[in-house]
Amino acid sequence: MDRCKQIERRIAKIKQDLAALGDLRPGSLSVQTRSWGGYYHQLSYTHLGKGHTQYIPPKRVKEVQRQLANYRKFKKLTQEWVNLAIELCKLKTTQQDQD
Repeated sequence: MDRCKQIERRIAKIKQDLAALGDLRPGSLSVQTRSWGGYYHQLSYTHLGKGHTQYIPPKRVKEVQRQLANYRKFKKLTQEWVNLAIELCKLKTTQQDQD
């Protein structure tokens, strides 16, 4: 039962971390060069099975980078949550079978 409590505490912490993330968006930010010189930032992502690209003005690059980092953290935390939930269900099933 000790491992079950451990998992439940970690899941509760993950939920707190998810609630504190702030704005997030999927994708990647790249620097594109123009044929006549200069460069610009472009966001590329897939949503609902469709690819999208979006021009990002220089003054918004840092904000978009934070949103992308938040999305990566969101994905990592939700994957950990699912893994822990599966382990917890297995432990509870084993305990019920032993009772």
